Amino acid sequence: MRALLCGLIVVMSSLSLVRGQAADRRAVLEGIDRRAKAYGDVAMRIWGFAEVGYQEEKSSALLQDQLRAAGFAIKAGVAGIPTAFTAEWGSGTPVIGIIGEFDALPGLSQAAEPERHALIAEGPGHGCGHHLFGTASTAAAIAVKEWLVAGGHRGTLRFYGTPAEEGGAGKVYMLRAGLFADVDAVVTMHPGDRNAASASSNLANITGKFRFRGLSAHAAAAPERGRSALDGVEAMNHMVNMLREHVNSDARIHYVITNGGKAPNVVPDFAEVYYYARHNDMRVLDDIWERIQDAARGAALGTGTAMELEMTGAVWNVLPNTYLVGVMQKNLHAVGGYEYTPAERDFAEVLRKSLSGTLPPIDSANQVFTPEPGIGSASTDLGDISWNIPTVQLTSATWVPGTPAHSWQAVAAGGTSIGVKGMIVAAKSMALTAIDLFSEPTHITQARAEFDKRRGADFKYSTRLADRKPALDYRK
Repeated sequence: MRALLCGLIVVMSSLSLVRGQAADRRAVLEGIDRRAKAYGDVAMRIWGFAEVGYQEEKSSALLQDQLRAAGFAIKAGVAGIPTAFTAEWGSGTPVIGIIGEFDALPGLSQAAEPERHALIAEGPGHGCGHHLFGTASTAAAIAVKEWLVAGGHRGTLRFYGTPAEEGGAGKVYMLRAGLFADVDAVVTMHPGDRNAASASSNLANITGKFRFRGLSAHAAAAPERGRSALDGVEAMNHMVNMLREHVNSDARIHYVITNGGKAPNVVPDFAEVYYYARHNDMRVLDDIWERIQDAARGAALGTGTAMELEMTGAVWNVLPNTYLVGVMQKNLHAVGGYEYTPAERDFAEVLRKSLSGTLPPIDSANQVFTPEPGIGSASTDLGDISWNIPTVQLTSATWVPGTPAHSWQAVAAGGTSIGVKGMIVAAKSMALTAIDLFSEPTHITQARAEFDKRRGADFKYSTRLADRKPALDYRK
């Protein structure tokens, strides 16, 4: 009888604990919902700022203000980057990181309207939704901090405000500065047109500006005295275009001439070309980049000019962690998607007329999709984090289904309630995932075991940015 009574007490205690945990999680979600309008206002302010990489002064300051007001200890201007910061709460282990971005893209200015209408001609816009990204992560961090306090839980929560993801490799410099050295796991998100935890990898990316310097002269009266920097750029581009036949077929190389001279009758003494090269294996990409540099050196030699290279970024492909993907996907299912209002549906229907190809159903924002392994075609400095710390990311439906990233359509939807609703889905899912990591040590142990196996015993992380300062003016 006594044994039976003891057993009943244990069962009842376990049920009470489970109910208590469920109530705690509901409280977290309800707290985010209560502040949804305020978080939406923050996101829309950052959407309006539309500050490009390393120039996100207002955006960074606004997110810092939100976290400081919530009790986080702020360290601003970290890693030699004025707009980078960390915000920390708690002490001890585990140490869980939440990452937020906030940079915009050049040339994508757009009103929150379903038809093309730039607010500022050739101005910047949030075509990758980082205004929603930074705000969602801030909302999640504040919710997790409140859960830590309410339950007296042990551990350190650290928010990373990471600038210049779009080609500036801000996270790489923060990683290099040791800011992630003690982190057990990283949780983050990215805007998109569907809800799913991210199980795929992507492309490593190396970027740089090749600057050629020559001698100016009158192009008609004294051409023999000139040495055209533009000739250097064009010779380099020609050689790289021939190189395309002799690199891996899944490599990508793209460039724009950012300065080709000022007047046709003046031999340009300065010209610049901006290159990106990508592949899903950094070791392959390293070799391709060396050959691109050789083309630049040869072009300078052949045109009598001088060449210098400013490395603007070098990022690894993402290393997925399927164990953490499972944890996050479970939480995303618990949160679920969202329904469009009639006004949101009208907006989406008009916007979709500007999109090409086969489009997913307009109601798919209300679905949670199965994570899809594979290799995506984009690049991100989150890749470097993922090769150093077990990392998990989700996408949420902040854009109209079928919308590509880096488009005016993404800017438009991101400036509406559609973007805010997707942002709240992400904030809730990240918060629950971080809470799981704090609550159950087995999650971190198993994620680390997979991480170590995927990297291999002999893995050594390196970056071409190892001895370079952040390219703080790369968008100027």
